[in-house]
Amino acid sequence: MRTIQNQTFDEERVLYSSRDLLVKDCSFDGPADGESAFKECSNIQAEHSFFNLRYPFWHDHGLKISDSEMTPLCRAALWYSDHVEITDTKLHGIKALRECSDVKMRGCDIVSPEFGWSVCNIKMEDCTAESEYFMMRSTNLHFNNVRMKGKYSFQYIEDSVFENCVFDTKDAFWHAKNVVIRDSIVKGEYLAWYCENVTFENCKIIGTQPLCYCKGLKLINCEMIDCDLAFERSEVEAAITTPVLSIKNPLSGRITVPAVGEIIRDIPDANGDIVVTGQQKEQAAKPCFCA
Repeated sequence: MRTIQNQTFDEERVLYSSRDLLVKDCSFDGPADGESAFKECSNIQAEHSFFNLRYPFWHDHGLKISDSEMTPLCRAALWYSDHVEITDTKLHGIKALRECSDVKMRGCDIVSPEFGWSVCNIKMEDCTAESEYFMMRSTNLHFNNVRMKGKYSFQYIEDSVFENCVFDTKDAFWHAKNVVIRDSIVKGEYLAWYCENVTFENCKIIGTQPLCYCKGLKLINCEMIDCDLAFERSEVEAAITTPVLSIKNPLSGRITVPAVGEIIRDIPDANGDIVVTGQQKEQAAKPCFCA
């Protein structure tokens, strides 16, 4: 493997089509403002380097990036690449990861709107993220100990597992399919509307109007805090350990809850069972159809 160390590059496609290359302590920055430094490369390692120019890693195969920084000017840093490992790196440019596959990330700091669109098979561990439309339309995600803040996250994702995570994000998991969220905190408005076969296990769910219009929804041993108008028109099996402010029109299934402030049934198809295990009176769960 050839090594390049302690150099600065700012030319267009400066290392185009390189093979078997280690880049250490280098800077991709300068007045020429050239883009696409590593386009169409394979077996590339970048260590302790600085990226301040656009589109550095496109159509790459076999890429390891460690202890590096991609600034806000490093737009769309990784696209159409596969077999990628990124560790202890800042990714601060918009659209930093898109249409990539077989990606591993650990110890990274992500500040990147529209991050991770249409990615397949990504493992992310011990990372932080701030983003909008985070991981949209991606599949086979496995996240462990990821802290994320933003909006419109995990929309249209499929076949994914999240463990020991903290997500503060509104409109998360809309239209998600075949997803498990375990031992995590999920805070935000309008959680997981229109999802299918999504399971929350040992989670804390915080925020208004969660889990509506869902199919095959499961909650196992979950807390629900400040949750009102929950489960509207959902097919749901839920075991909840905390009181819920209000439950509205569950279509089918069974919801077990210690207490609920209000049960709203104002459509004829709201046939889901609501079992209140605390001191609340049974009549609270009886149907009430309003004009």
